[in-house]
Amino acid sequence: MKVGVLALQGDVREHLRALQDCGVEPISVRRPEEIKAVDALVIPGGESTTIAHLAQTFDVFDLISERIKSGLPVYGSCAGMILLADRVLDATADQRTFGGMDITVRRNAFGRQVDSFEIDIAMQALTHAAMRAVFIRAPWVEQIGPGVQVLSSVTREGVSHPVAVRQGHMLATSFHPELTEDSRIHRYFIEEVCKSA
Repeated sequence: MKVGVLALQGDVREHLRALQDCGVEPISVRRPEEIKAVDALVIPGGESTTIAHLAQTFDVFDLISERIKSGLPVYGSCAGMILLADRVLDATADQRTFGGMDITVRRNAFGRQVDSFEIDIAMQALTHAAMRAVFIRAPWVEQIGPGVQVLSSVTREGVSHPVAVRQGHMLATSFHPELTEDSRIHRYFIEEVCKSA
C-alpha cells in the first residue's frame, strides 16, 4: 500500500516517521501525479488556511477533494481535521476545506498557541492504555452527522468535545499523535481504516 503525506506545510516529517514505525514506507506528496498514485493520504497538522492555499497553488486542491469523496482513505491531524470537515466555525473569510467528513469543527477552540497543552486520553478504538495527546491551537468537533463515530472526547468547563472521529474511510484527530512516540493512531489508520476501505 502506498501512503502519501501531504507535504505542503506542517508536521510532514513527523507523520512520515510515525508511518515508518508502523512498517509502512510512506512518501511525501504535493504534485497531482503523486496524489493520483497513492492508496491513502495523511493531511498533517500545520495551518489549515496555508495548506488549503498551497494546495490550490500546486493545483491539487480539487484533486484531493475528489479523491476523498471517491473513497480514498485519509487521516487528518489538527489542521488536517479542519481540512476534512464539511463545516468550520471561526473560519477566515476565504477558508476552504477538502471536505468529506460530516462534522462541524471550531478552529483554535482550545485557545491560542500559549494555551497549548498535553493530556492523557482514552481512545475508544484502541484497547490499550491511554495515550498522550498534544493539543496546539487545536480545533474541536462541535457537531457530528449520523455516520460519524466519536473515538475520543475532552471535557472543558463541563462540556464534552469530540477530539477524535471516524467516518468510514476518514479519520481525524484534533491533537498531534505524530509529536509523540506513540504510533497507535497511525497503526489504527493503516490496519483498520485503510483495510476497511
